[in-house]
Amino acid sequence: MTMHDDVARILLTEDQIQQRIVDLANEITTTYDGRQPLLIAVLKGSVLFMADLMRSLPIAHAIDFLATSSYGAATESTGVVRILKDLDDPIEDKDVLIVEDIVDSGYTLHYLRELLLARRPASLRIVTLLSKPARRRIDVTIDWIGFEIPDEFVIGYGLDYNEHYRNLRYIGVLKPEVYLRTTDPAA
Repeated sequence: MTMHDDVARILLTEDQIQQRIVDLANEITTTYDGRQPLLIAVLKGSVLFMADLMRSLPIAHAIDFLATSSYGAATESTGVVRILKDLDDPIEDKDVLIVEDIVDSGYTLHYLRELLLARRPASLRIVTLLSKPARRRIDVTIDWIGFEIPDEFVIGYGLDYNEHYRNLRYIGVLKPEVYLRTTDPAA
């Protein structure tokens, strides 16, 4: 049995993801023409998206990383956001681009946006590979969205369930029985 057996269906193929990243990079390049944005990846899920986006950007840019926790081993955000790793350098007067893998409830992104705005960047924009609007609990402005997806639990391309499936080259829907059997106390 392989991890592919836990996938109900492929939602986005590797080719679809890569083409959309090129398109996003072109849009971002136009916005930041003549400036050097600081890309901030929200770990761990966005690391693959960040790497591919960086390679697609023809403009100079810097990178940094933030690590947060709002899920734990659950399939839904708790709404409580903890910073596990903060930025290495100040962002005051810099053009900041938050790079997210998925915007679900909006809690984490709202928290990060407020946290970073308090540090007085020159500008703050957000790019996410995936947006799940049906799950949104708090309104947050997203400047670039790769794909809007339905309210299903997705894995692959950096997205995980209990630290598994991040290495899939596509984004798939996880079979419910996989996470139900690990959260059911009778299992």
